[in-house]
Parts: sequence; C-alpha cells; structure tokens
Amino acid sequence: MERKGILENKKRIVIKVGTTTITHEETGNINLEKLEKFVRILTNLQNKGREVIVVSSGAVGIGRNVLGLEQKPGTIAAKQACAAVGQGRLMMTYEKLFNEYGQLTAQVLLTRESVTNDECRKKARQTFDELIRMKVIPIVNENDAISADEMLYGNFGDNDTLAAYVAELVNADLLILMSDIEGLYTDDPRQNPNARFIHTVAGIDGQLEKMAKGAFGDMGTGGMTTKIAAAKIAIASGVDMVIANGKNIYSINDIMAGKKIGTLFLSAGQETMKTSIQTIGGCHGQLYGNVR
Repeated sequence: MERKGILENKKRIVIKVGTTTITHEETGNINLEKLEKFVRILTNLQNKGREVIVVSSGAVGIGRNVLGLEQKPGTIAAKQACAAVGQGRLMMTYEKLFNEYGQLTAQVLLTRESVTNDECRKKARQTFDELIRMKVIPIVNENDAISADEMLYGNFGDNDTLAAYVAELVNADLLILMSDIEGLYTDDPRQNPNARFIHTVAGIDGQLEKMAKGAFGDMGTGGMTTKIAAAKIAIASGVDMVIANGKNIYSINDIMAGKKIGTLFLSAGQETMKTSIQTIGGCHGQLYGNVR
C-alpha cells in the first residue's frame, strides 16, 4: 500500500514538537511566528474531524532563558525550577494562540507513574478520552518540576519516549515526531556522502539501531537513538510513527496527505509492506541534531 493510503485516514494523532522546533536557536525564546503556524495547523486538523494530542517540549529551555541562565541547569533542583517557570510561560502562549481560533486546550503533566501504575494509567486514559470527547486538545509534557524518576533515573528522560507512551495510552493511530532531523539515514550524511535516506521501516533490528547511534544537542536531550526507542514502543502498540523535520512546520499537512516526508515506521499491524527498509539515494538533511 502507498503511504497515502496508510496515513490519510488516520484519526487520532499524537504530534510531538521538540525544543528547537518551537524556539529561536539564537536566543532560546519562544518562536511566536512558528508556534502560531503550528497552532493553526492543529486547529485545522481538529476542524477536519481529527483528534489531536500534542506533546510539547521546551519548558526547561524556555525557563532557563526567562531566568537568564546562560548554561544548562547543573542540579536537579535548578532544572526543576526552570521547568516550573518555563511550563507556565509555554502554556500561557499556547492558550493565547489557540484562543484566537476558539480552540480549547488542556495542560496534562505526566510522571512515569502515570503509565506504569495500573490505577494511574486507567485514570490518565479516562482523562484523555474525556478531553478528546469534549474536542479539547491536550498539551502534554512530563512533570519535570516534581518528577524525581526522570531526573534521577532517566525513566522517560526525553519527550520522544513520553510521546510514544502517550500514543500507546490513548490508542492513537499515528505518532509524529517533529524535530530538527529529516529522518533516518544509513549513516551520518555530514560525514558520509554515500549515506542513504530511509523512507520506510517495517521492523527494527540491531542493524537499524546501529544506524541510529546519534549525538546530543545543547537545547534538547534526545538524539536519533531515542527516536528509534520511541518507534519500538509505538509500533509494538500498533501505532505508526513518522520522524520529520520541524523546520517546515507545514510538513505536518504533507505527512497527513500521505506525501513522502520523513521516515515512516510501520506498526506490526501493517502487513502490506514486505520490504523491511526502503531507501533513496542522496542526502538532504542531518542524522544528528539538537532534538528533544
């Protein structure tokens, strides 16, 4: 089946945006122009009858900027303080922009317990279901301000993983990770001119995970390796996933239209794609980047 046939009818969609997708690289401030476009796209998807859930990074980075810190916070307490300040600023901006289109939103802050404890998981799912029924767009982040698990043990550790768990929790049809990488390559295209872009993945093995060995950036905490880990969670739960570059935020519309944007990871339920990896020659993006 062509990608259009796979993606165009997806109804419940989790879209994750990374820190560098919604902030200015030079200053770390919120990129209002880009965020406004993102909000308009989400509202339009909702108006078309889709069910949209957002996982938004940026709280720690934005809080760090608001507080005037030049370096990343060096202690757990400092990071939690940055998260508390930044999350408030981020949600205030989201709410103001969504209000322009009459779209209701809700802040949902999760901890590891929200998806591992049966009772908490049940209540979280019920909350999401009710918000979606009310046509409210949930905006999700990890509760960094109090989440000792994430700070000390790295349980979620990054919002790619969180987004995958959210997609599984809400029984999503599709997970889209928007970051500053175009997708998966066979090698680092900056170092290897023969690196090939991977369009479609129908099964993750050790060889593919080896390809994904990545770096970590200044603003975000996740590289390509975390995205492969997220893909494993998603596809095991029957959720297709796309990794795409958030530089052009309108590519979300292209993905939903079934265009060949980013790398598509097919879930276990997709039996129509027999080839485990489909690639195209040339390179036109990055394997490594500042992502979360």
